[in-house]
Amino acid sequence: QAQLVESGGGLVQAGDSLRLSCAASGRRFSATTMAWFRQAPGKDREFVAGVTWNGARKYVADSVKGRCTISRDIARNTVYLQMNSLKPEDTAVYYCAADGRGTVVSRTPGDYEYWGQGTQVTVSS
Repeated sequence: QAQLVESGGGLVQAGDSLRLSCAASGRRFSATTMAWFRQAPGKDREFVAGVTWNGARKYVADSVKGRCTISRDIARNTVYLQMNSLKPEDTAVYYCAADGRGTVVSRTPGDYEYWGQGTQVTVSS
């Protein structure tokens, strides 16, 4: 069974850093686009960052540009989101997602077939 499992969230202070991990299993996720989304209470799910299957293309949302980096370890079937200089407005549940097309990075949640259960990130001021 295909599964994405996020980890690394937590409660931090403004200015701190976190690295989120997404471990994939159950199918050949090495051929998929992987992305991170987030959803704050009362808001729509928002694209944060994405990377194509081979890491050749990476995109980061303007809201986190310069503070967040996405990377993937194909051998470990794991995707990472490094977040630095965290702000209170970064508080949200962060979700890992996979898109089987592999060669494009969509910012639309509906384009992703697989989702993790989410990990909470809370940034206090």
